[in-house]
Amino acid sequence: MLKIEKMNMSYGDLQVLWDISFHVNDGEIVVLVGANGAGKSSILKTISGLQAVSSGNVEFDGIDLTKIPPSEIIKSGVVHVPEARRLFNEMSVEENLIMGSLHGEAKLKRNETIEKCYDLFPRLRERKKQLAGTLSGGEQQMAAVARGLMSLPKVLMLDEPSLGLAPVLVKDIFDIIKSIRQQGITVLLVEQNVQSTLIFCDRAYVLENGRITLEGTGEELLNNEHVRSAYLGI
Repeated sequence: MLKIEKMNMSYGDLQVLWDISFHVNDGEIVVLVGANGAGKSSILKTISGLQAVSSGNVEFDGIDLTKIPPSEIIKSGVVHVPEARRLFNEMSVEENLIMGSLHGEAKLKRNETIEKCYDLFPRLRERKKQLAGTLSGGEQQMAAVARGLMSLPKVLMLDEPSLGLAPVLVKDIFDIIKSIRQQGITVLLVEQNVQSTLIFCDRAYVLENGRITLEGTGEELLNNEHVRSAYLGI
């Protein structure tokens, strides 16, 4: 469904991604794990068109994403929920959700989709008239994910959705990700919470210094000695 081949990317003269190759199959939850600065967020930004590739291919359902602007990438079905939520703080929760549904089909189905989002996140229904900037951290993360869902993604890319959340809310977010997959949406997830994500993902890739160094099922990587030592403290 999503295929990246030998992708390189630089910020000016500084190369941060080196020959990145991986794929995401329809219906999977695939996780990119690694330390801070490994290049995980840069991969998502490159797929979504926010950063240009230096070389290599990014293909989704036969579409070369490197040849189209970010707005067209969203229309194709690849939607990026960035790190740190990036909500419009002076707009209400509902206005933020509407901002996720500005293109053709998403706009036509806006009323139907927003009700589905409220069913998935009942707290947002309660807070729909509240300014997004006044929400708790967990509520803001819910709003950010819901705004992404409003774009009718085929692949939803989530960047550190558990960052800064209390443990009980982290579990809620991961349960929501599993529910999203059950709705037929493929998920590409960037996470530092390695153990929790490897438990429920289908496959994972380990990123170190801008390069993919390991790949396998969640179970395989949980039992990998390097992963256990470097990321799980075992």
